[in-house]
Amino acid sequence: MSLRLFIYFTTFKIYGSDKLMALGNILGGFIVVLVGATLMPTIADQTEATYNAGNSVNASATNVTGAAKAITGLVPLFFALGIMATGVALAVNGLRESGMM
Repeated sequence: MSLRLFIYFTTFKIYGSDKLMALGNILGGFIVVLVGATLMPTIADQTEATYNAGNSVNASATNVTGAAKAITGLVPLFFALGIMATGVALAVNGLRESGMM
């Protein structure tokens, strides 16, 4: 009898922890998106400062010209895409584990 109760409670705990882990993945996805959205203006400002540094009075402070200058302007775009992809992947994984998708 005690073995049956042990198996029942062990199975219940594992089932409950799977659902809790799925909820953690969903919340983790939202937290990643929230932190990324909070950091986005800082990254955009610093990229803009680097991008425009060649036009300032102290032009020798940076050596970003040509293709490097164009690629530097794309840093915020790729940061945003990476944050979105990470958040969506975590949320979808959590929804799949919970059985909602």
